[in-house]
Parts: sequence; C-alpha cells; structure tokens
Amino acid sequence: MTEELFRTDSYAKSCEAVVVAADQRGVVLDRSVFYARGGGQPGDSGALKLADGGEIGITDCFKDRDTGDHIHVPVKGVALPEIGARVTAEIDWDKRHKMMRMHTALHLLCAVIDGGVTGGSIGADKSRLDFDLPDTSLDKEHIEAELNRLVSENHPVAISSVSDAELAANPDLVRTMSVKPPSGAGQVRIIDVEGTDLQPCGGTHVATTGEIGRLRVGKIENKGAHNRRINIHLEV
Repeated sequence: MTEELFRTDSYAKSCEAVVVAADQRGVVLDRSVFYARGGGQPGDSGALKLADGGEIGITDCFKDRDTGDHIHVPVKGVALPEIGARVTAEIDWDKRHKMMRMHTALHLLCAVIDGGVTGGSIGADKSRLDFDLPDTSLDKEHIEAELNRLVSENHPVAISSVSDAELAANPDLVRTMSVKPPSGAGQVRIIDVEGTDLQPCGGTHVATTGEIGRLRVGKIENKGAHNRRINIHLEV
C-alpha cells in the first residue's frame, strides 16, 4: 500500500521514493505526494525523476482499491523504471495548488448552501456542486458575496479525524448523498474550516480560506426536480 504523504501535507511538492511495481497500468511507488483521483478531484500530474538524470512524465494518478497502491500513469511510449529504482516524485504544483484552492472553496459553498450534496467536480478553473434543493430559488449574487466574505475572513483549515463510531453517531457530518466516506479502517479523515464547515474529506486543501482568492459564481442550473448545480470559478 502506497504511503499517502499528501494526506498530512498538501504542500509537499516532491518526495524520494522506491519503485515497487511497474506494468501496463503504470508505476507504483512505496510513498507518494501524488493525489490519486477521487471525490471529484482529478489525480495529480508531474514527473518521476530518475537517478541517471532522466525523467518520466506522469499524466494521472489513481488508486487500486483492492491493494491501496497508487498507480502513476506515464506518458505513452516511455520506458518504465526498474523495480527497486530510487526516484524523485514531483507534482505539477501550479495545477495542484489550483485544485487545493478549488476544493476548499467547495467546502465554503457547502457552508453557504443548506442542502445535501448529490454530486460534484473539481477543475483548475471551474468547479461545481449539485445540491438536493427542490423548489428552491437561489440568489447568485448573494451566494458569491457570502463565499467571498468567508474567503476574506481567512478561516484556518485543519485536518483531523474521528473514529468510525463517532462518525456513525454524528451522521450530519456527512454532506454527500451519493458517495459515503470510507470507513472500516478505524479513523475517518475530517476537514475543519474553522467555524464554517466540518465534514469528512480525503482531498487536498489550502491552509486558510484567504489563500483561495476571490471567487465568482457562474451558472446555476436545474438538473432535475431536486438537483441545483452551482458552478464557481477562480478569478485569478
């Protein structure tokens, strides 16, 4: 099982690692700073730098749910590294940082909108959440103003955990209706935007809401009788 360094430090841009497997799916490392796609957040891209000065471009990263291995997907046609080789895994930081800003911004959107989350997607320039909001009129200007108020208040963002039993006893912590947080390992990762939002989440986030920067609310769409889709954008 790959050691997931990004879980405790979203700001880690690189790490030393050892290749433990390499096949047609990609390269498995013993430890990695690459986020494996999930929860609406894309996998990181970047490179594996080799001891001889060469490098292997990585276009995506995903997790093998059976083994816990993170599969680093190389660019097509490249020669794979040997098992046991030591490499430096380095992410595309500009892309990652935008994902961190966007993912944290969606937590703020959860704080502004009172409704269960039925779906979502995170992108570098545009992200969205779908809410279970039957017969609800949404004020785009009000939502944007509230989001930017929470950004300007610069709330700290902390990582903690609760036990499976604590999560079961507090079901209101779970906002996502379509995807339930993983349980069974004893502990569930929690993201706490101080005084604003508290919920299970496995993604990468900024340290304070001020780091998100100004947000713009895009289209608000009706996606069925109960679904309202809110799109948000980073202005810079």
